[in-house]
Amino acid sequence: MAHLGVPQGTARKRRSVALLATGVLTIPVLAGCSSGGEGAASAAVPQDIAPASRDRVTEGSTLNWAIDAVPATLNTFQSDADSATTRITGALLPSLFPMDARGEPRLNPDYLESAKVIEQEPKQVVLYKLNQQAVWSDGREIGAPDFVAQWRALSGKDSAYWTARNAGYERIEKIERGKDDLQVRVTFSKPYADWRALFSPLYPKEVTGSPGAFNDGARTTLKNTAGPFRLRGVDKAKGTVTLDRSPRWWGAEAKLESLVFRTVEPQKRDKALTAGTVDVADVDPATANRIALAARYRGSNGQPAHGPGADITPAAALRSWALAHGSDEEAAETAQAAREENRAAIAAYAAEQKSLGSFAVRKSLEPAYTQLAMNGESGPLSDDRVRRAVARALDRQELADIVLKPLGLPAKPPGSHLALAGQPAYKDGSGALGDQDTKEAQALLGDAGWTKGGAAVTPKEAGSEAEKKKAEEKKEAKPEAGKSGTAEKPAEKAEKSAKPAESDEEGSDAAGSDDAGKDDQASRDEGMYIVGDDKPGGRPVGVLATAPAAAAHSAALRRQAGALTGTAAGDGADAKVSAQDRQPGGAAGAYAPVGTAAPAPASVRGRLGKDGKPLTLRFVLPSGPGSQSLRSVGDRIVEMLDTIGIGTQITKVSDDSYFKDHIASGDYDLALYSWPATAYPATDGRPIFSKPEPATDGSLLVEQNYTRVGSDHIDQLFDQAVSELDAEASRDLLKQADARIWAAAGSIPLYQRPQLVAVNKKLANVGAFGFAAPRYEDIGFTGRQAAGSPANRKK
Repeated sequence: MAHLGVPQGTARKRRSVALLATGVLTIPVLAGCSSGGEGAASAAVPQDIAPASRDRVTEGSTLNWAIDAVPATLNTFQSDADSATTRITGALLPSLFPMDARGEPRLNPDYLESAKVIEQEPKQVVLYKLNQQAVWSDGREIGAPDFVAQWRALSGKDSAYWTARNAGYERIEKIERGKDDLQVRVTFSKPYADWRALFSPLYPKEVTGSPGAFNDGARTTLKNTAGPFRLRGVDKAKGTVTLDRSPRWWGAEAKLESLVFRTVEPQKRDKALTAGTVDVADVDPATANRIALAARYRGSNGQPAHGPGADITPAAALRSWALAHGSDEEAAETAQAAREENRAAIAAYAAEQKSLGSFAVRKSLEPAYTQLAMNGESGPLSDDRVRRAVARALDRQELADIVLKPLGLPAKPPGSHLALAGQPAYKDGSGALGDQDTKEAQALLGDAGWTKGGAAVTPKEAGSEAEKKKAEEKKEAKPEAGKSGTAEKPAEKAEKSAKPAESDEEGSDAAGSDDAGKDDQASRDEGMYIVGDDKPGGRPVGVLATAPAAAAHSAALRRQAGALTGTAAGDGADAKVSAQDRQPGGAAGAYAPVGTAAPAPASVRGRLGKDGKPLTLRFVLPSGPGSQSLRSVGDRIVEMLDTIGIGTQITKVSDDSYFKDHIASGDYDLALYSWPATAYPATDGRPIFSKPEPATDGSLLVEQNYTRVGSDHIDQLFDQAVSELDAEASRDLLKQADARIWAAAGSIPLYQRPQLVAVNKKLANVGAFGFAAPRYEDIGFTGRQAAGSPANRKK
């Protein structure tokens, strides 16, 4: 299942483009900074795939695997390739160095006998020795012509090739045949530490040999493959991509006869599992909980433990039976209809639970982390002190717990931007920024000039035309008030004062809805303000209340209404009138006409500002049903920032526009999105954290550096690391770069994403793979299995 917040097409493609970086800072000794070591705490979470030896896996059968959509292209090097492209081509094409369970690249003996650097001076030379059995599905040997064609297509020298990435290929000087057809010599113009990243997947020369074939020939078909499966066909109308066992495969024969990738939208996965149309599907926590609940459907006594009929006691059942068979015909008829309806509901629910009960949820941590990104191009976050203050206000452990603890997964916040726990390059460098510290965050903001009185609007000059006009209006109003000869009764005053509160109370149940912001703006336009805002003399300064503050305001309004009218605003605790609410000025946080005095709530009293402007950040979040965890984390971040005086304005947008129209375009201050892990951080990390360059038109060339923050020093460390052929020395340089990325606080890793996969209980060697690439030839059903999976039989 594609996850919202993951840039499209980056699942195995981060070797393509520039992404994200950090501000220029003077950091004397960051190389040694750490808030933890690489010991047991950095161990990778194991994969969960129900492993079984091949002799336990049955021959034949078809497996149905859910994907979000039929991929737009089967060429992984094109910009519109996605996770489905990667998954499908993984079963069809050579991958020379797939990742293992620790996130390290491992030589694939199905394609290579060996591959190593044989010369470093005067230039780096890598010699590949191919498996002599390795052939394309048309019978041609895999060899140097395929390597040469892919290099030329991806080198970036020929603009006729529409390619999304060329990292590493541009460093190749030449490719030659070795002593025989099974040897390929690759000579580099510049040293390249991540040479293992190249030629995976490897396409046949028929695809990469010409721009026309590369651009269009591999979008919907692959005529020549070299994996355990071959492509039978793509049916966009049915939403399927079907693979068959390859007769040309020289390795261990695939256990499955066919593999069908079937389009199922993420929000419809539970229905597909219940209907039995898929055997494997990435699922969200809600669906995972439904599957877990189905396993507990029958209690120890055999009766339903939940759902329709679970709450029927023996006495209630006897009473229902008696009514249905009693002498009162009308009552009997009603009781019989109710019993029949209940039986149907119980039967339908039981069937659903039985279907879901045939699945298990395999879970691990996905090789990707979710981060809080801060747009440093302009506004308050262009100041690195404000970014660091935001970071120091966050309790990352608490945020990780929100997402991972309910799933029973380890909730250790990531300590690196460039590697995840268990990978060789991992080291916790978060100490370069520091742990959560409210006082330190407030001190950073103060140093940046954001103070509690800074949001006050400078009063207009005395004697201005506007002030004179107001004074004249007041003078005219005073005699008229005296002419009436009557004083307003206290009760009438109270009634009038209560009206704004009562009108607000009517809409309090909708607090936090999309209309709340509009109503708030309308109130200010009509001369209303939020009590507690500083009002030194000019028009009121509007500050958007955070969601928790809004909830407190709503309760206070109900209490104030009760105090003013002498009646309770409702039952329960909200109906009680506190002593504070009875004091002059009413409840803190209530809406009132301009001029009404009231104590400000703590969150507003502590709001910071500078030069007459409040410190308020725009927090963009997705609104779709699959993004609930992001929104939960976002809400908690809002509360954490509120404690240090930073206001936030949450903007919820559609899932489709979230990344393209907001993150990539820079239309945000704060945002949550994810980056996948990589076995090649020197190559993949540099574009993510490189310094944006100014374009000729004055804009920034950010590529995918969505925080718009960068530093020359970080770029230099990446350049050194990618050219360092000593693996340990390269990793040390990367750890130094990561420490500086932490210190700049453009990107704050919060948690490693959960990986939840619903899998038919009879399937082996498939599920939550973690770092590792699937071995498609080993996947299959255990025990006796008819021709066709349960999904096919049910259909």
